[in-house]
Amino acid sequence: MGEEELPQILAGCLRRDRKDQKTLYKTFYGFAMGICLRYAGNRYEAAEILNQGFLKVFTNLEKYNPERPFKAWLGRIMINTSINHYRSNLKMAQMDDLEKAEGLSHSEMPDSMLKYDDLLAMVQRLPQAYRTVFNLYAIEGYTHEEIGKLLGISDGTSKSNLFKARDKLKDMITKSERRADRPIRTEMYTADMDHAKLNISYFDGRVLK
Repeated sequence: MGEEELPQILAGCLRRDRKDQKTLYKTFYGFAMGICLRYAGNRYEAAEILNQGFLKVFTNLEKYNPERPFKAWLGRIMINTSINHYRSNLKMAQMDDLEKAEGLSHSEMPDSMLKYDDLLAMVQRLPQAYRTVFNLYAIEGYTHEEIGKLLGISDGTSKSNLFKARDKLKDMITKSERRADRPIRTEMYTADMDHAKLNISYFDGRVLK
């Protein structure tokens, strides 16, 4: 589907046209799934979030402003749906206060080059609380104050969960390098997830530093 066809498809979706709804779903499935996979623990959970997200897209389509990029609007719905999914599955045992992380040394992250699927699998293995904060801070660019308001936690808890997410990822990356029996390298990792370019210098910048 080309950009010039999108307004027509959206108009059909507003009329509850099943064919146009299916076209919209298929067109943006990969982009939306890429977002949901980062927040979910597995593909099954991601599919659940994605379907909830698309339901919100179809039921709230009249609120979309055609003067703004539709993809960005849809992406925001998928992120918010992921956050709501997190809230509904919140486990307080994973929400530690910052004080528990004080005194722990934050060692330098190893430089590496991993395939996107490898990094995604590692992120999915994080506890849900850590994974959600990591995505919101490192990928979406939220501040800890904003994350706290979104998730109903303190700034300190957000910082603590990010700290521990990075620490766990560092450990998984190091172990992965050792199992592969290859030297640690210093290239920048670039991931292209379903038309959404995601450049992650995750050992020098916001992601793992």
